[in-house]
Amino acid sequence: MLEPGAGPRGPALSITCAVTIMFYRHSLSFCAGLLGLFVVNQATAGISLSSTRLVFDGQHKEAGITVRNSGADVLVQSWIDTDASESASVPFAVTPPLVRVSGDEQQILRVIYEGTGMPSDRESVVWLNVQEIPQNAKTQNTLQLAVRQRIKVFFRPAGLKNNAYLAPGELTWRLAERAGKSVLVVNNPGLYHVSIADITLQSGALSEHPFDSMMIAPGERKEFALKQLYSTNAANLLFSSINDYGAQDPYTAQLSNSADTSASPKKETP
Repeated sequence: MLEPGAGPRGPALSITCAVTIMFYRHSLSFCAGLLGLFVVNQATAGISLSSTRLVFDGQHKEAGITVRNSGADVLVQSWIDTDASESASVPFAVTPPLVRVSGDEQQILRVIYEGTGMPSDRESVVWLNVQEIPQNAKTQNTLQLAVRQRIKVFFRPAGLKNNAYLAPGELTWRLAERAGKSVLVVNNPGLYHVSIADITLQSGALSEHPFDSMMIAPGERKEFALKQLYSTNAANLLFSSINDYGAQDPYTAQLSNSADTSASPKKETP
């Protein structure tokens, strides 16, 4: 499952290759024809991460994640950036930033916080990038791809109030009208990010998925235009919240256009 904010349902996986980028600027059909002249090396990622997200407790100076290599020996390059720009400065470092990981071995990466530079009154998010750099090809006419895995790092300052586990229930939802059509409004008054997936609105025989996945930041408010339920004033809300361990917790609520509503954990039917 890909995680919201990182592409459809789960951690974003980007494949970078100077050759393919250059080809794409000209023509996809030309690229496809030309690639047929090469013996293309399959780009299955040999490395994997021990978690789909990393929670950094501000009470500690660092947080760790394990990189496992199930393929051939590779170099692994790691760095931290923001969602807005990969070149933006962030008060974090990864050690080791570049390391050789042998086949069937693992390496612990440590994310270190400088101690200042992040908000102290709410949770923040930065991104950990882990890129596999393949060895030089042993044969000619071989196309090699560098596979990069990118996951969220949730930085939680020391002494932050409330509990991140309760954050999905602190969201407020309601139906509203904009230009004669219904919209879904969600507001996060809490201190933690909430990642949402598998959302459904039901009203009578109609149902709608207003978005695929989403992360809503502390203090953020979002609106989503409804296409199927464009003239409804009541609906049943179902969604899943992704917790610190990457698992999905189901929530439900009965929405109206008269008041804000909070969702409650959905009880499992026996």
